[in-house]
Amino acid sequence: MNQTTRKLIEQYSPMWTNKQVWEFDQLNEELLFDTTYVEPGEFSSNSWKSKTSNPDSDIREMVVRTFDHMIDGEELWIANTGKGNLEDKYTPYLMAVMVDVMIEEEVCLDFRIENDCLVVSVDRKADVIDCKDFFEEFYHLATGFNYDVDTGIPEDETEAEMYLTRLQEDFDEKMKNKLGDLYLPGNNDPDTLNAE
Repeated sequence: MNQTTRKLIEQYSPMWTNKQVWEFDQLNEELLFDTTYVEPGEFSSNSWKSKTSNPDSDIREMVVRTFDHMIDGEELWIANTGKGNLEDKYTPYLMAVMVDVMIEEEVCLDFRIENDCLVVSVDRKADVIDCKDFFEEFYHLATGFNYDVDTGIPEDETEAEMYLTRLQEDFDEKMKNKLGDLYLPGNNDPDTLNAE
């Protein structure tokens, strides 16, 4: 994790949990942002009008649909709709949403504030330890493993499932002790838990 990302995480720590994101979504229905993809160092005010811009976007849907831009090395710039900058109160929300979207891909991100916008890019230097540290900042158990090294996960599928379940339960207990009712076990939101 680079120093800029670490400092931003520290600034907004503790990072939002899925429960907080869910509650924020309920209070701010149809929350949309302007976004644009830009090559590193190429941002200008005209970037908001480029062919890679996405005005009035639902951040989750837009990132899933356009993720290839980030994989190709472009940076995602996020601002409030029609403003060209981002109000500070949305930064921890957006960081948590971006991580929640990326957790399935097991992709670590770099975050920074530039020109009063949140800038997000893929952390290409992250190793398995960086990923674990990164995702734990967001109260998720990083499940990405480097298969070239012995991870301690049993070969037998049943034993491996039991081992990973125990790891998740231990992690959930640690986070529940740290955050209380703010923490939801696993990678869930209240709608998912209530449906079970």
